Amino acid sequence: MESRAGFVAVLGRPNAGKSTFLNALLGERLALVSHKANATRKRMNLVLMQEEAQIVFVDTPGIHKQEKLLNQYMLKEAMQAMQDCDLLLFLAPVSDKIDFYEEFLQSAKNKPHLLLLTKSDSVIKEELFCKMQEYQKYQNYYQALIPISYKDLNSLKSVVRKIAEMMPPNPYYYDPEILSPNSTKEIVKEMIRESCFENLSDELPYESDVMVNLYQEKRDLDYIKATIITHKESQKAMVIGKEGKTLKRIGKSAREKIEKFINKKVYLELLVKVMPGWSKQKESLKQVGYDFED
Repeated sequence: MESRAGFVAVLGRPNAGKSTFLNALLGERLALVSHKANATRKRMNLVLMQEEAQIVFVDTPGIHKQEKLLNQYMLKEAMQAMQDCDLLLFLAPVSDKIDFYEEFLQSAKNKPHLLLLTKSDSVIKEELFCKMQEYQKYQNYYQALIPISYKDLNSLKSVVRKIAEMMPPNPYYYDPEILSPNSTKEIVKEMIRESCFENLSDELPYESDVMVNLYQEKRDLDYIKATIITHKESQKAMVIGKEGKTLKRIGKSAREKIEKFINKKVYLELLVKVMPGWSKQKESLKQVGYDFED
């Protein structure tokens, strides 16, 4: 059979469940999941094989409009993915107003897309039917309207089959054995960020971030040195916690995630650094890993 391959941008408003959707498809926690809005900040490519088709999902930041420089970078990442990919997936929680989809249509510019109603198991059948009826007036724009639940593997499989059918004839872009072409260093950064969110919840300021300063691969043990970035000294103290207990918890959680991912022992050294206003300055953003084009 002729091979097919293509790029699929996964889009939606902040907290629409894009990363949870991708992790459910792949069976791996590669995309950062958090209840915090806009947790995803950069595009990440995730590879899924479906028979002879290679689907390269592009996890993107939530589509939103804010004036902060970091938010501008994130919106640019989402818009670039929308432009570059062969197919778009727009994830709309079933409880959302239809307005978010209408805004998406203005940006999509007639690009082929699937409309996925997420969390469809959270409402009764009558409510789900009514919501699907609301979207029917836009049926000439989307290729398919599919209700999905992350708990229902059959609903996810139906999405994958539909996407595979729509992939253009192409040789594979990546080795079929890999889950992501993103560097291990990039994935490790996201795992540390996720551990920060999990251990500090709403206490952790949105603008906090992580830099992986060193990644040394050794025969039996990988050595990783990373820095958690905060805006203020008070935030730094919060991340460290009394007698360093919070930082130890973050480190333990992150180390376990990384070891499971690379299937190897890890020595993880975490530091905390204050960089006042880093998310509002281009040079600081570049230093942390968000490279603006000049």
